[in-house]
Amino acid sequence: MLKATVIIGFAEALSAPEVAWSLVDHGFNVIAFTRRGRKPALRHSRFVRVLEVTPPEADLAQAADDLKTAVSSVTASSSIPVAVMPLDDQALWLCGRTDVRRQAQLVGPEGEALDLALDKSIQVEFAKAAGFSVPPYKCVDRAEDILKEEVEFPVVFKPALAATESAGTLSRGHGWICADWAELKSAMNRWAGRGPMLLQKFVPGVGEGIFGLATARGVLAWSGHRRVRMMNPQGSGSSACTAVLHIDEQCRANAERFLDASAWRGLFMVELLRDDSGKLWFIEFNGRPWGSMALARRVGLEYPAWAAEMALNPGVSLEIPQPKEVVPVCRHLAREILHVLFVARGSKSKALVRWPSIWTALSDVCRIGRNDCWYNWRSNDPKVFLSDSFGSLWTQLVSTKKQG
Repeated sequence: MLKATVIIGFAEALSAPEVAWSLVDHGFNVIAFTRRGRKPALRHSRFVRVLEVTPPEADLAQAADDLKTAVSSVTASSSIPVAVMPLDDQALWLCGRTDVRRQAQLVGPEGEALDLALDKSIQVEFAKAAGFSVPPYKCVDRAEDILKEEVEFPVVFKPALAATESAGTLSRGHGWICADWAELKSAMNRWAGRGPMLLQKFVPGVGEGIFGLATARGVLAWSGHRRVRMMNPQGSGSSACTAVLHIDEQCRANAERFLDASAWRGLFMVELLRDDSGKLWFIEFNGRPWGSMALARRVGLEYPAWAAEMALNPGVSLEIPQPKEVVPVCRHLAREILHVLFVARGSKSKALVRWPSIWTALSDVCRIGRNDCWYNWRSNDPKVFLSDSFGSLWTQLVSTKKQG
């Protein structure tokens, strides 16, 4: 018997297949919404129906109307509860700031919590107050704000907002690592004042993350991961990561203070970076399913299903199992291939002095361990894996070519 229908999106989000399967395996009916014209891997799933909406990057008002119509049609024809779970930052904005949240149960943030999830300038303030180490930063709205300041290179120049509304559209910005004024001025020209930015000290190191499900009774199902490889060594999501079962106690205490101060409820990820000395730095906060959801599920942590259960039935008592003791390395096939290509292309900034050799990259990617597993693989839904692998590779190659 189905518990409820959960509408997830956008279907092209990295976490989408694993989120869908988590929900399916726990008795939910799953529908996914996708940007019209895109071909997400989930369209090949035996278990998921996919609906198209106007891309918010093209027309935000029409995207909201399309999603509202889609949700209304589901609720009108369903005798079971309906929930909406946003999977990426554009979907967070769309679901949290439109009428969609009034038509179905929102499994995600709204109000001040949504501001926190989308605005890194708010996140770093909460992080500092909670005790996290935060790389020094400045909030920037105009080029003049940078030119009149003393800049200690290298720096990261990145958007403060995960999703920016402008001229009736919703967009996401681009970030750069800059080793000197020449690289920073080039980045400023490409930015052209489109949305607020953070100018932050660049700290080299290895990315980590801690996750959980925040409730009024405290955090459930703490877990973590460590990046084994980034798709692009310049800075990107993982192509391979491994689980961290024993979370640093100080880091966990800081995260609890962060969550308490912000009154956060629901899924969360605190993205961190461990430098060469072993010090942990706060990078950002994600208030949605994260990209490495495949890894969490491989160790038995079904965060999407638990989040839906709690949103639809706040008083439910969840049975949270202990994570599996075998710690896998979870790999994304297309991103592993792209890692080799990015390494071969070379660094785009002189700030990245430790660039892997092509032979090291090839050796690492071709070595498959006994406990290795793959993002988005499911034996009774294999077309999703094949479509995701090819589609991710093609999309990234086209995007990289456009960026030059």
